[in-house]
Amino acid sequence: MADCAAVSLPPGLPSPSPSSPPPVFLHNSIPLPKNPTPMTSSSSPSRKALSKIACNRLQKELAEWQLSPPAGFKHKVSDNLQRWVIEVTGAAGTLYAGETYQLQVDFPEHYPMEAPQVIFLNPAPMHPHIYSNGHICLDILYDSWSPAMTVSSVCISILSMLSSSPAKQRPADNDRYVRNCRNGRSPKETRWWFHDDTV
Repeated sequence: MADCAAVSLPPGLPSPSPSSPPPVFLHNSIPLPKNPTPMTSSSSPSRKALSKIACNRLQKELAEWQLSPPAGFKHKVSDNLQRWVIEVTGAAGTLYAGETYQLQVDFPEHYPMEAPQVIFLNPAPMHPHIYSNGHICLDILYDSWSPAMTVSSVCISILSMLSSSPAKQRPADNDRYVRNCRNGRSPKETRWWFHDDTV
């Protein structure tokens, strides 16, 4: 988990290579647009039908969830296997105790080889890693995703992130980042850098 900040790069400036030392910014995780042209699609990825492997995997995960849901989460039943809406309840003894929020999980065609898109629906919780448009700065949703992960494990990581927060606040660059996403940019269209595990 990492602090989040977005920067605007001058036109034509090349992206830093993975071997280059990270630049110094106020915060240590910098989401950079992969494509400088704003997307015009909705915040949900353009969805193709799930592959057979994805369908089988999600049916298995859903059956396991119904038998033993992770504490603090409730799946809102629908007939849409490709989009789950999950209610999150803040853990006791944390800043979010008793508060409820909703996660929207959209599964790509080749799940679990590709990470799902996970966002908070409005209103999103106030948190240093959560933008007001619901985008979440959490490495396992992007570069650190593994096919061994499940919806349940993602939910547990998000609840842990909420529970460890010392303050309710937005990322320092929230307004700028949200403006850049106003045409429907998906969080998966952002290049996230993660350098800090303190929250």
